Amino acid sequence: MDPVHLPLLFPPPLMARLKQASDLDPALVVRDFTAPEAAQALATAEVLITGWGCPRLDARVLSAAPRLRTVLHAAGSVRALVGEALWEHGVTVSSAVTGNALPVAEYTLAMILLTGKDAFTHRERFRVTHTYPSPAETSATGNVGRRVGVIGASRVGRRLLDLLRPFDFTVLLHDPYVSPTEAAAMGAELVPLDDLLGHSDIVTLHAPDIPETYRMLDAPRLALIRDGAVLINTSRGALIDPEALTDELVSGRLHAVLDVTEPEPLPAGSPLYRLPNVFLTPHIAGSLGTELERLGRIVADELERLASALPLRHEVRQADMTRVA
Repeated sequence: MDPVHLPLLFPPPLMARLKQASDLDPALVVRDFTAPEAAQALATAEVLITGWGCPRLDARVLSAAPRLRTVLHAAGSVRALVGEALWEHGVTVSSAVTGNALPVAEYTLAMILLTGKDAFTHRERFRVTHTYPSPAETSATGNVGRRVGVIGASRVGRRLLDLLRPFDFTVLLHDPYVSPTEAAAMGAELVPLDDLLGHSDIVTLHAPDIPETYRMLDAPRLALIRDGAVLINTSRGALIDPEALTDELVSGRLHAVLDVTEPEPLPAGSPLYRLPNVFLTPHIAGSLGTELERLGRIVADELERLASALPLRHEVRQADMTRVA
């Protein structure tokens, strides 16, 4: 992993737990598997603790690690890390994705509530006019009865659905792997994607970045979203056609909260930096700062379970790769 993350993921108490459960050299943080010290470590490694910045675990790496049996990923999705070779070698994979899902869901909930109050628009107007809005200007503002459309019952999506329960929202859900009964148990009504887009005041994306979801919101689908609605993306920029999205936002027809974009970051000349109807953040929804320790705790728990010959609690299976987000 990138060494910059190590002290935040594993502060001294957690590092002590790792050392107690394993033969660990905390001074060996590898970013290049071809380095001599990496080759020596891989030759005897049974467990890899990985994180952001880890190279892909391809066939070359696996051939250098004949004893490897488990990967514990101290981050979110493992999609960029593992491939067919890892599954073919029978390596078990565990991810702290459930821990990383929580801050993303919290960020999304915060943005849903703020956009429901039209907070960003009122802030911009207040900076210019220094006057309070009239009742007529706030007649459509508020979070009571607002329709929230959630695309994807991923780990983030499910956590968000749980967080939405206390509020007076009507929640719609689209996910091809969820039944109407399951959706109802999560507090949502399962609907086709086009219906969700056409009937939601706020649309929030939580689907995985896989070939089937590439540009799932293209120009025709973006056009289905009702005028004045808010689109929130904390998943991946590739899920939305960037040119079609820019056209919609420049026209002012839609509002957007974008923590991810394509490309990432946007070029300096992008109009999205300047539009008053766009709230743009630099990929901060996932775990940052103090939140990283939560991921480290998950990995420490998993390593202790391995040492005690107990099953992992956060194992990721190949079949999960279409669902993890």
